[in-house]
Amino acid sequence: MKMPTIGLSLFAIALAGLAPCQETKKEGTPTEGKKPVPAPANAAGPRVAFETSLGNFVLELNPTKAPVTSKNFLSYVNDGFYNGTIFHRVISTFMIQGGGFELVDGVGTQKKTKAPIVNEAKNGLKNLRGAISMARTNNPNSATTQFFINVVDNAGLDPGGFSPDGYAVFGKIVEGMEVIDKIKVVKTGVKQLKARGLGGNLQSQPMRDVPLTYVVIKSAKVIAPKAK
Repeated sequence: MKMPTIGLSLFAIALAGLAPCQETKKEGTPTEGKKPVPAPANAAGPRVAFETSLGNFVLELNPTKAPVTSKNFLSYVNDGFYNGTIFHRVISTFMIQGGGFELVDGVGTQKKTKAPIVNEAKNGLKNLRGAISMARTNNPNSATTQFFINVVDNAGLDPGGFSPDGYAVFGKIVEGMEVIDKIKVVKTGVKQLKARGLGGNLQSQPMRDVPLTYVVIKSAKVIAPKAK
C-alpha cells in the first residue's frame, strides 16, 4: 500500500483513501460509559457471529481494554442494527469496512445512529491483521457504528501513526479469517452511495473502493464465548 507523505493531515489521508473513516460527522456528546469490573486475565470476551453473503466469521471483543467501544458495539448488535448492512469500503492491502450502510432500493444508504463515543485507541491493542477497530471522522471522538477489520498489520493506524489519536481496536477475528480474505479481494470501484450530512439529511455522493457486488451482513448476534 502506498503510504502518505509526511505532513499530510488526517483529513487529507482520509481523502486519499488510506485511513478508515466514517463518512460524516455525528452530532452529540461522546458516551463515556461506566467503569467495568476487571475480568480475569484468562477470561474470554463476548463473541459475535456474523453471517454474510460470502460466508461466516466470529469476533471476540475485549471489554477489559475497550469497555466503552465494546459496550457500544454490543448495543448495536443486540438491537439488530447490523442485520442487512453492507461492507461499503474494501481495500485488499489494507482493510474491509462496514456497519453503516444498508441497501434501500438497491442503493447503499447510511443508517441513523446513536451518539458518538470516546476514542479508546490508547488501550495497548494494535491494528494487527484480524483486529477489528472503529472507523471515525477526523474528530477522534466521532465513532458510532462503522467498523473495519484489518487484513494486514496496520501500525500506521495505532496512536502516533497517521493520527496522534489512533483508531480504537476492540477485538479480533477468532473464526473465519478465510471469509475476511474472500471479502478483501472482491472487485471494487466508484459507486453512488447515500450518506448523511450534519443535519441528518441523505445526500447521494460517489465513493471509491465500494464492492461492485455488495457484500451483505445478513445477521450479527452475540454467542457464548468459548472457555480458554
